[in-house]
Amino acid sequence: MDILLALILGVGLSAAAGFRVFVPLLGMSIAAQAGHLELAAGFGWLSTPTVTIALGIATALEIAAYFIPWLDNALDTVATPAAVVAGTVMTASLLGDMSPLLRWGLAVIAGGGVAGTVQGATVVARGTSTVATAGLANPLVALAELAASGVTTALALAVPLIALVFVASFLIVLGARRRSQRAGGAKEAGNPGRGSSA
Repeated sequence: MDILLALILGVGLSAAAGFRVFVPLLGMSIAAQAGHLELAAGFGWLSTPTVTIALGIATALEIAAYFIPWLDNALDTVATPAAVVAGTVMTASLLGDMSPLLRWGLAVIAGGGVAGTVQGATVVARGTSTVATAGLANPLVALAELAASGVTTALALAVPLIALVFVASFLIVLGARRRSQRAGGAKEAGNPGRGSSA
């Protein structure tokens, strides 16, 4: 597989892992078994039936758990590092003919970095929902995250370039929102007495 295309595919799947850890791993395993995806040497285990079944069970459990308010927040402590690891492994498994140092370096930076960034955004969204609605709206957040993970996985496997555009758009919007929040916080810090006068 062309290195650039493999990297784009890895980034797309890594972003999907930021929404749900096991959905893109399952998609990748099924695609590899079907012969649609070529894995790098040493990663053939991802396409074995046993691993596919295990990933299917893990996916079902993860999906179900995120629909339980408060448990979903607790899962984030595990899901965040797991998403980074999943993004790193998936990206590395697609980068074939290169030195291990370069392969894992690219995998950590591109795959792990994107997965961690997206997962961080979902943690914030769920935390906001928990505070604002006492967790009542969290199942809707979980449904949106599941849909985003499924769509991103499908796009990455079918049309990687469109998946890359989707991921890039998400990261740009996320970055703009964070800058806006920081600017708003700095403005409030600069006017501590505003609105307090009688």
